[in-house]
Amino acid sequence: MLRMRQICLVANDLDAVESDLRDIFGIEVCHRDPVVARFGLRNFLMPVGNNFLEVVSPLQAGTAGGRYLQRRGGDGGYMVIMQCADAEAAKQRVSELGIRIVLDTPQGANHGIQLHPKDLPGAIAELRQNEGAEDPAGPWSPAGDNWQQVKNTDVTVAMTAAEIQADNPDLLAERWAAVVDRLVEDRDGVPTIRLDDATLRFVPITDGRGEGLGGLDLQVVDKQRVKTAAATRGCAVEGDMVMVCGVRIRLV
Repeated sequence: MLRMRQICLVANDLDAVESDLRDIFGIEVCHRDPVVARFGLRNFLMPVGNNFLEVVSPLQAGTAGGRYLQRRGGDGGYMVIMQCADAEAAKQRVSELGIRIVLDTPQGANHGIQLHPKDLPGAIAELRQNEGAEDPAGPWSPAGDNWQQVKNTDVTVAMTAAEIQADNPDLLAERWAAVVDRLVEDRDGVPTIRLDDATLRFVPITDGRGEGLGGLDLQVVDKQRVKTAAATRGCAVEGDMVMVCGVRIRLV
């Protein structure tokens, strides 16, 4: 079992991005985690189907999130957090690949490991085991206890892909595939890793912002409704793509 359970973005203006996501995609905040303050951040999480979109913002200078904003020239994608069945087995596998673990949080049935972005570039990857893993709509500890009550699929149904841009997409895809123990597939010339509920797509850099998490695919009920709302909020719209929080969000 391997799910793309949570995508994290980083923003300068957290409140503005929260309003954008609410108005454009019809999703609501289910949790604000006070624990992230120890990293100099504040955040919120919003359910997207059975998965989550998190946004973090620096509270002070010198945070990793703040340095990422500077390095990539503004808001953008930050983390890919995947739900796995056995975090200890994942820990052993990534160690054998020579990938350093920057955060290891074993908490009984909930255990997460974050991987060093210099060893696995493109985004900060986290593999997390969570109690109730057999149920895709089950508990997810980073999202608090009541996220199911906030879930709303009237406008946005699911998060179906993350797009990581790199100088060498094929090489980076192979590295990620080794970490998650999946194969790389060629989908119309695009190296892709299939997870149980979504895909990871690896593409060349075309926006001048360097390597990073540059895009997401969201399944929506009415593309035109979403595009109109994005334009009203002052977000760029091109075809079936809207730009929110520095991320290309493709409507599917």
